[in-house]
Amino acid sequence: MSQYRTFTAADAVEYARQFGGVENPENLVTSQEVGDGNLNLVFKIFDREGHSRVVVKQALPYVRCVGESWPLTLDRARIEAEVLQVHSEFCPEHTVKILHYDPQLAVMVMEDLSSHAIWRGEQVKGVDYPQAAAQLGSWLAQTLFHTSDFYQHPHQKKADVIRFTNPELCDITEELFFNEPYEEHERNGYPRALEPLIASLRTDAELRHKVAVLKHRFLSNAEALLHGDVHSGSIFVAQGSLKVIDAEFGFYGPLGFDVGSALGNLLINYCALPGLLSPREAADAREKRLNDVRATWQSFAEGFLALAAEKTRDRALAYPGYAAEFLRKVWVDTLGYCGTELIRRTVGMSQVADIKTIGDDAMRIECVRQAVTLGRTLILAADHIEDIDALIARVRQNG
Repeated sequence: MSQYRTFTAADAVEYARQFGGVENPENLVTSQEVGDGNLNLVFKIFDREGHSRVVVKQALPYVRCVGESWPLTLDRARIEAEVLQVHSEFCPEHTVKILHYDPQLAVMVMEDLSSHAIWRGEQVKGVDYPQAAAQLGSWLAQTLFHTSDFYQHPHQKKADVIRFTNPELCDITEELFFNEPYEEHERNGYPRALEPLIASLRTDAELRHKVAVLKHRFLSNAEALLHGDVHSGSIFVAQGSLKVIDAEFGFYGPLGFDVGSALGNLLINYCALPGLLSPREAADAREKRLNDVRATWQSFAEGFLALAAEKTRDRALAYPGYAAEFLRKVWVDTLGYCGTELIRRTVGMSQVADIKTIGDDAMRIECVRQAVTLGRTLILAADHIEDIDALIARVRQNG
């Protein structure tokens, strides 16, 4: 910490010259701070021709969107770099490449993804990437299987659980997912017209019980090395390509949390589309989004089972039929965490452009109503939604 200093744009350029791994580093001359997230500084580094070449990311010692009144560990930069390095080992084609990491400065240098676009922004505009969902499912299968007990040696797994213990960032998740949306809290934000609906979340005993179960599993089930914040704003896409970034919330937790977060963000966009596009465009985009939900789950499930059949190292877990039984439990978890993602992104602090971009107040209220109602349904009915077809049917029933 004694060497830590907050980077300026000039600092970022100089650092990229030293550690960016580019030919002719003196050709790197300018930077642009592009961080629009809640926590970090992010600089794109440009050469003399105006091309972005690498990205420099630095963790701040506090929550950026709040300020110094909310201090936050710099160790999250180590967590992020090392999670991405582990995930790159098993799925390099869909994980951003880390070129350099400095623990003293909490800085990493990453490959530039200027040839890609942020998936959330593309979904908001109605731009389709037909291969992205299957690629996301493949990334989920590869990263989660290879860091689970099916594949990892038990000694390595236990050591890695310690290595990736991430209490401060997990505490944020625990509050924003499982506590604050179901309480009257100053960080919550939603249309006042929906107060009766939101208030009912606080008094629904069955819902609160189900959320408690989901939180307890999040706290106690170290099943695999999670990304911890899989949403469409942390995924870059191009035609035929997908890259996942921003793993600072990584830790060992239940597989269904990552999968559910991914599906939840696809369904938030589904709920928001009538407020973002014309009626005909929205109807078409909604069908594509449901296809994305289906493709993500199927790619994950099929990929996980194929890996389990080929590469499971634990003799007991390799017993025929066990991997499929385990995946059934992951499915139930996925539905529950998908529901909590829908609710926390529309009621809680970390709201998203899919909803915030809707200009018409009445339409925005209706889209939020649909997302909250769907989230509640998935949490309550997770044990009774048998498969992906049943999930799609429930979504259609929701409106």
